[in-house]
Amino acid sequence: MTAKHILVSVAWPYSNGDLHVGHLAGAYLPADIFARFHRLKGNKVLMVSGSDSHGTPISVEADARGISPRELFEHYHRRFLKTYQKLGISYDLYTHTDTENHHDIAQQIFRRLLDKGYLYTEAQQLLYSEKQSRFLPDRYVEGKCYICGFENARGDQCDNCGNLMDATQLINPRNRFDTADSLVIRESTHYFLDLSQTADQLLTYLEGNQERWRPSVINFTRNMINQGVKDDLRGRAYTRDLDWGVPVPLEGWDGKRIYVWFEAVNGYLTAAVEWAKNHGTPKAWQDWWYNPDAQTVYFIGKDNVPFHTVIWPAQLIGVGRLDEADAPAALNLPYDVPANQFMNIEGQKFSKSRNWAIWVPDILERYQPDALRYYVAAAFPETADADFNWESFVTRVNNELVAAWGNLVNRMLTFAYKRFDGKVPTYDELTEADTAIIAQSEAAFEEVGALLEKVKLREALQAAFGIVREANVYLDRRAPWKTIKEDPADAARSVYAILRVIDNLKTVLAPFLPFSAQQVHEYLGYEGQLFGTLDIVEYQESTRAHEALVYDAADAIGRWEKSALAQGQALREPAALFVKLEPSIAETERAFLGQPRDEHDI
Repeated sequence: MTAKHILVSVAWPYSNGDLHVGHLAGAYLPADIFARFHRLKGNKVLMVSGSDSHGTPISVEADARGISPRELFEHYHRRFLKTYQKLGISYDLYTHTDTENHHDIAQQIFRRLLDKGYLYTEAQQLLYSEKQSRFLPDRYVEGKCYICGFENARGDQCDNCGNLMDATQLINPRNRFDTADSLVIRESTHYFLDLSQTADQLLTYLEGNQERWRPSVINFTRNMINQGVKDDLRGRAYTRDLDWGVPVPLEGWDGKRIYVWFEAVNGYLTAAVEWAKNHGTPKAWQDWWYNPDAQTVYFIGKDNVPFHTVIWPAQLIGVGRLDEADAPAALNLPYDVPANQFMNIEGQKFSKSRNWAIWVPDILERYQPDALRYYVAAAFPETADADFNWESFVTRVNNELVAAWGNLVNRMLTFAYKRFDGKVPTYDELTEADTAIIAQSEAAFEEVGALLEKVKLREALQAAFGIVREANVYLDRRAPWKTIKEDPADAARSVYAILRVIDNLKTVLAPFLPFSAQQVHEYLGYEGQLFGTLDIVEYQESTRAHEALVYDAADAIGRWEKSALAQGQALREPAALFVKLEPSIAETERAFLGQPRDEHDI
């Protein structure tokens, strides 16, 4: 089978605070499971993302702390790197958007769109701070909502009624950081991306994806474009009056930056280019971006759908190719955008201001990464909002991960190690029941693999654990701990069969549970790594260095293949895979919700 090029593009988080379980469920864990599966299949995977270093959320948080945006984003970028590494999110490159490489390419894309007539200028009415002598970004503005009357609506959205806001229409608008600052309306000229030029191509593109994309994603996108065409589709502002971000590469445009939602989505391309440069193969990124057979899959949350199914494809259509001499084809449009819904917490929506959140760095201090990965994957919000519930977490980890899978592995590897001289038992001829359970576990490669291909990850995990439960039923019936006394040969048959099943399930579950899968791999006597290593490295550009997370698959030997466990193969002494949780932790963890949290002084 010819290996496919799979580009796994993962949402770029604002580096203004720690990662929470909503981030994990929405984009990062689904992307990692998908990437690990395709690596096991032998496909050529490039998984990229990075920290969004720009945008007003970072400036707002930095101002609130009295530090520079750079200090803030570099602090949280480092925390992101450590969190992803500990959780096993296997980025081939996790970088950030304040690199020279990213700035250069984002500006190159701007110039290409301008030269090809996809950008136009238009004057806007914006709020201006006379005290600060600058246009005030929407997130710096608060006022009374002109729709519902809420007193503290933000300049971009009202948290009470949920409607998007025009900051200039707020009643009594004020600077949220300085209520004495008087705001006035002034005119400012900006560049806009002319979406009307790409609407027909986008609709044709969507028609080609309707069988593959999730209905919620394609229907939302189609409705957005059709409604825009009906309402005389307008452009989206491509530039902003800011002093933090990627500068507009034109004379006379000092003090203006490329809007973060345009340059941040450029990051999927810029990170691929950076990855290629770092590996000494500067043109290698083209295998994923110009190859028409490559599949580019974008993992995001539902709130980011329009930027990835309309804005970014429109940019790609407009750019065509980065350089006329680069390649004979245009840049690839997204192959799939399997956006997830939201993960709530104990029945309530995430709220940073109320600290109604479960912060990933915190819980990784208390729980095994595979326990967190399992619970979140089992509850992925693929078709509807899901809920992270602490009692459910304890129950599912204990009853499914520990009692079903962990216990199956531990009791049978321990039994085999002790009763068969530390080796896989030899047998004469397997029974019908033995061959049936082996065949069932082998069938999981096709069944689970097909679901993973379609990004039906929660269903794939359910299917895999269905085999785990069948293996436990088989084992209870065969009971080798009983038969070994009166019929050692029969015990050897059943133990060999269950070890084959465990070997198969180890691989099938490896994308979900990479840490424990590696343990099982070693307990079964294999050498080497199922997956590669994740390292934090430092790259030096011409003006400064930056840290990145890098996946190295050089030593990986994993394959999406059925077990070929040899009779007589030496085993290693096993240990329990998972820690059983005390029921009381649910109450303890719930007590943390809504309480003040250490914000990690910088």
